[in-house]
Amino acid sequence: MNMRIATALTVSAFLLTACGTPQEQCIRAATKELRTISMLIAETEASIARGYRYENEEVVRFAWVRCDHGYLAPGTHIPRPMCWEPYTDIVQRPAAIDPAVEARKLAGLKSRQSELQKLANAQISACRAKFPEAN
Repeated sequence: MNMRIATALTVSAFLLTACGTPQEQCIRAATKELRTISMLIAETEASIARGYRYENEEVVRFAWVRCDHGYLAPGTHIPRPMCWEPYTDIVQRPAAIDPAVEARKLAGLKSRQSELQKLANAQISACRAKFPEAN
């Protein structure tokens, strides 16, 4: 998963937990691991279907930016000097998979998903009992 997307999802999840009714917050917390497992299952299934997976790699690149240092006289229009500054970018690269290993991983994830679904159902019922909502 692209690092920018992962960051956006994390921030979105954080903002969502700050919103919603107490019941929704409780249910969201109760199903967090289940959602993570479901995402991993989807990624593994996609990798098996493609025949390869994507790996994130940090790449250092450079860009011209205005320097923070340098003196500008008040009221002048002298531009600040430009600097060649490094920044880190995340690049997705294809990587080979072992289909047998991925199949075993998928089976394990689906088994765990089944366990988590039973646990989440019980927790969701408890959330609804603890925080009833008027319809």
